[in-house]
Amino acid sequence: LRDFLLVYNRMTELCFRHCVCNLNYRLLTGREESCLDSCAARLVRANHRLMGAYVGLVPGLLQRRAAEHGTAAGPPGLPAAPDPAPGPAES
Repeated sequence: LRDFLLVYNRMTELCFRHCVCNLNYRLLTGREESCLDSCAARLVRANHRLMGAYVGLVPGLLQRRAAEHGTAAGPPGLPAAPDPAPGPAES
């Protein structure tokens, strides 16, 4: 959530500085509004492309990291394989 809010705040700041040039009015002009829409859309598309690339790379990175440490690949912090539960014959 923190990372999402940081990205959102950076995007808002960047687009505001780029598009809004007159602070004398409460409402945006048509030009400012279309600039903000375009700016936000560009940044959202770029973020989606970056996240898509990240999601594609993560499994390979996790496997490589697991191979370096000699464990099975899986989410960090979880055991490689759960211990079997004792059955009725095991007491």
